[in-house]
Amino acid sequence: MNDAAAPTRPRVGVMDRMINSIEWLAAMFVGIVALNIFLAVVLRKFFNTSIPDSYDFGRMLLGILIFWGIAATSYRGGHITVDLVWTAAGPRMKRWIDVFATLVLLFVVAVQTAMLFDKVRGTYVDNVLTYDMNIPTWPFYAVAWLGDVSAVVLIAIRTYRLIFHPELLEETKPEMKADE
Repeated sequence: MNDAAAPTRPRVGVMDRMINSIEWLAAMFVGIVALNIFLAVVLRKFFNTSIPDSYDFGRMLLGILIFWGIAATSYRGGHITVDLVWTAAGPRMKRWIDVFATLVLLFVVAVQTAMLFDKVRGTYVDNVLTYDMNIPTWPFYAVAWLGDVSAVVLIAIRTYRLIFHPELLEETKPEMKADE
């Protein structure tokens, strides 16, 4: 068989597997939050009952979802941006703006991660429990914190790739969105 005719697949490295895993986890948390809401509504509407601690679970799962969502959007750069200066800049200046903005984001999210760890520790030390079933809340905060840690890791990978391997970033540029 001719090897030249075989399709070539892009090599998936450790960083790409980590990025994909974090994005899948974020997607799973969206499903878990939706399932919790769906079950709570169905049980309340048709069976006149509720899941014990449904409100607490929903509140904490939403926090988890937010931090894992930050992780998922931080690497791709798909979040809402205002880029009037970036659009007017040349290619070299655009790259410097991207590197600077990503470094600022890395700093802010790293500080946020440190503060969130303090919240995890505080809920553990204070033995904060849910209302109905007295379940400790610190594991929920810890999972949210892991989402923030994941955001720091993904932003660090993005920064590394922006500086040393910009061709590895799959980004949708504003100009491309306008053409669609």
